[in-house]
Amino acid sequence: MAAFHFELVSPERLIFSGEVEQVVVPGSEGQFTVLSGHSPMMSMLRPGVVEVAGRDLSERLFVRGGFADISPTGLTILAEQAIPLAELDAAQIEKQIRAAEEDLEDAQTDETRQAAAMRLDQLRELRSALSI
Repeated sequence: MAAFHFELVSPERLIFSGEVEQVVVPGSEGQFTVLSGHSPMMSMLRPGVVEVAGRDLSERLFVRGGFADISPTGLTILAEQAIPLAELDAAQIEKQIRAAEEDLEDAQTDETRQAAAMRLDQLRELRSALSI
């Protein structure tokens, strides 16, 4: 398989930069695979797992929000949040989900209720990514 350049960037840091053979992207319209020579396009991202494959490389990363830009020079993903799945701890996430559920039940105002619901949704997305 021919290689192409791929970068995954989050607001905090450059997560990945290198030559790859294939990237599976969770696009807003559905999951799609990018190979060398892919037609140029842009896609919004939905929460999910980006799967990166190369000769001696296999990486899975959870992304939340952002977009993918495929150009003649390669693929760039700008993600609102990106975490390698290897760095996620299922037990810790379950503990955080229980705490977020309690925060949602205890919320006194619409603002705190909305913030707690958003946090709970994000944690559930992370848990879902781990079970893939």
